Amino acid sequence: MAEDVVDLARYPVLDLEDPRAVAVIDQARAQLERTGAVELADFVTPDGVAALVEDAERLAPRSHHSEGLGTAYLEVPDFSLPDDHPRLVWGRYAVGAVAYDLMPESSLLRRIYEWDPLLGLVEAVLARGRLYRYADPFGALNLAVMGEGDELQWHFDQTDFVVSLAIQAADGGGDFEVYPKIRSSDDENYPGVAAALGGDRTGVVTLAMNPGTLLIFEGRNSLHRVSPVGGPILRHVGLLAYDTSPGTTGSDLLRQSRYGRTVALPSAPAP
Repeated sequence: MAEDVVDLARYPVLDLEDPRAVAVIDQARAQLERTGAVELADFVTPDGVAALVEDAERLAPRSHHSEGLGTAYLEVPDFSLPDDHPRLVWGRYAVGAVAYDLMPESSLLRRIYEWDPLLGLVEAVLARGRLYRYADPFGALNLAVMGEGDELQWHFDQTDFVVSLAIQAADGGGDFEVYPKIRSSDDENYPGVAAALGGDRTGVVTLAMNPGTLLIFEGRNSLHRVSPVGGPILRHVGLLAYDTSPGTTGSDLLRQSRYGRTVALPSAPAP
């Protein structure tokens, strides 16, 4: 069960009105306001991380690997823009993903995602009103699997926030690098983004994705990437999807690109 692997002494999420929980939430909100990211270190206990690694290793062979080139804005660019415009800068992505419908009910990662106290904690930290788990049978929960040479290009997210759970680090690389709040809703800051995409690392922050860390990240205005992975040990990260509206699903185009199919399985196979 999820409550058996979460450090409830450090993160008393079973009662969010507990003064200790209130303190955790207040600190998390302050960090989110400053940097656009909240790192809840050791959210999962060491024994829990070991169990998550076993779970991830069983699931990893089910991942669909995709790679190609994309822009930082995750869109088809306007080619009428000047050649040096940041919206025309391309970067490489290569990553594997295990879709939600391939995760059996016995999966520990799935049990954590479907655990109501976790939803309550994320909801409290983000303070955006009620949150809902994604209704998408593919994208509600993913295991991101990255091996040697895999990477994610510099990009902005198209959603307001992402929740991830670090499970296993690679031998080398695979760093989560961020330019916090490099743009805003009323200032695209194209000069700053262009400099970053051109290699200027002034202001880059590396978020420590230590196994067991729960990360709540507002990536719409923070440019970020996963640096190239090296070595034989796979990088495993759980991606937990929530939205402020019920019934959220992805498009068939996204499903085909990320998972290699558009039809979900009626139920996940046993591991």
